[in-house]
Amino acid sequence: MDLWRTKSVEASIADTEEPEHSLKKGLGALDLVVFGVGVSVGAGIFVLTGQAAASNAGPAVALSFVIAAVACALAAVCYAEFASTVPVAGSAYTFSFATLGELVAWTIGWDLVLEFVVGAAAVSTSFSAYLQVVLGQVGITLPTAITTVGDSFTDLGDGVLNLPAALLVLGLTAVIATGIKLSSRLNQVLTAIKVGVVLLVIVVGAFYVSTANWSPFVPPSQGAGGAGGAEESTLTAPLVQTLFGLEPSVFGVGGVVAAAALVFFAFIGFDVVATTAEETRRPQRDVPIGILGSLAVVTVLYVAVSLVITGVRPYTEIDPEDGAPLATAFTAIGVGWMGSVVAVGACLGLVAVTMILIIGQTRVAFAMARDGLLPRSLARTNPSTGTPVRITVITGVAIAVLAAFVPLSELSLLVNIGTLFAFILVSIGVVVLRRTRPDLQRSFRVPLVGVVASLSVLACLYLMLNLSLETWIRFLVWMALGYVVYFAYARKHSVLAGHPERTGRPDPSTRRP
Repeated sequence: MDLWRTKSVEASIADTEEPEHSLKKGLGALDLVVFGVGVSVGAGIFVLTGQAAASNAGPAVALSFVIAAVACALAAVCYAEFASTVPVAGSAYTFSFATLGELVAWTIGWDLVLEFVVGAAAVSTSFSAYLQVVLGQVGITLPTAITTVGDSFTDLGDGVLNLPAALLVLGLTAVIATGIKLSSRLNQVLTAIKVGVVLLVIVVGAFYVSTANWSPFVPPSQGAGGAGGAEESTLTAPLVQTLFGLEPSVFGVGGVVAAAALVFFAFIGFDVVATTAEETRRPQRDVPIGILGSLAVVTVLYVAVSLVITGVRPYTEIDPEDGAPLATAFTAIGVGWMGSVVAVGACLGLVAVTMILIIGQTRVAFAMARDGLLPRSLARTNPSTGTPVRITVITGVAIAVLAAFVPLSELSLLVNIGTLFAFILVSIGVVVLRRTRPDLQRSFRVPLVGVVASLSVLACLYLMLNLSLETWIRFLVWMALGYVVYFAYARKHSVLAGHPERTGRPDPSTRRP
């Protein structure tokens, strides 16, 4: 069996025209930019900004966002060329199938499941944390047993499940099943509100910033410390420290880079934009605008908010375990009303992030099912809504269960490593497609593609190495499980297994002797 068989670009595009397996085209450039901003302005800006400042980088967390943004920008232009050339649902999965072969496509598809499913679950738990802040403002306190889980899989603390997170996911699943246009309209409203809140944070916070809190901007490197033994510190330290025998530390230049790997969770928006290419009316023009435009907007917002939160409150006073550090920072300086506004804005904003990540996962799974790597019945779309209802419901239930029982601290780093891995494969794939199919019409072309793609691979790989050994182990276990599924089911049921003409290669049975 040919593990490296590719599905031609023409075959992928032809699949989008099958009535039972086609998605409705209803999105424009503005929709895509708002999708990108909507999914990016969420946990990263409302949660991880404070946590990364307290634990890794101090005020230099602003530089961490810049580093992460540069790595994303390199990958973003590769995504833009791919998505405008192959406007098919599935994002990096579809791109890899057309360039690197079925096994690599499965690898990245399975990886994207990790990115979107775990990402949606993680963000929904952040929503739950901010919801409790909002309810607390009106004197309502929900029982801990149904609003939180412990900080690890083995330590559940007083929490049993996160019911608000699970209910949010199930409610959004119902909305998504009704159609992409309704989801887009809801996202536009929610995104407008939360961007307005972020701008209010920047404007109001600027009046309370003390530049003394930014000194030193890059705190001196410190030993990691902690009560854990050698084995624990090895597992939780960045992998680059283990590989090169570096002493575990926080803050300093190493802490800034480690924080960049952490806050990378905030930059997965344009990846979701690429998954909606098939539902875009003019993908050749609108997809690059959506990807690059949303990345530029959110980078400016991230840097500005990170400077505000560390200027308003010393990073040493930020609780790294605080699920709503931005709201807490304003409350701590006596601007309680602003804390309430931030909490409400964060709640609504995180709803949008969760919804878009669920959409991203349904489109990737839809593309995999249409190719036979998942059951083909899951790729059927509803005639009236043009949405894959079956896979949407299955995805929503799976995310709801994960959100209910697994804490954010166990999730966000897995999303980061999965996203970075996807970026690496896309960066390689765009160079391969340039060489194997130079005849394809490309409305957007990566400038200096060899240099840009190489820098993207190196930058993403270095950020991956700054994630912990523990995260790497979990990631490798997940990928190993994926290969079991591939060889047990997907390889045999692939649409290419009995249809060599779909690869774009000649059928061996028709070759002349």
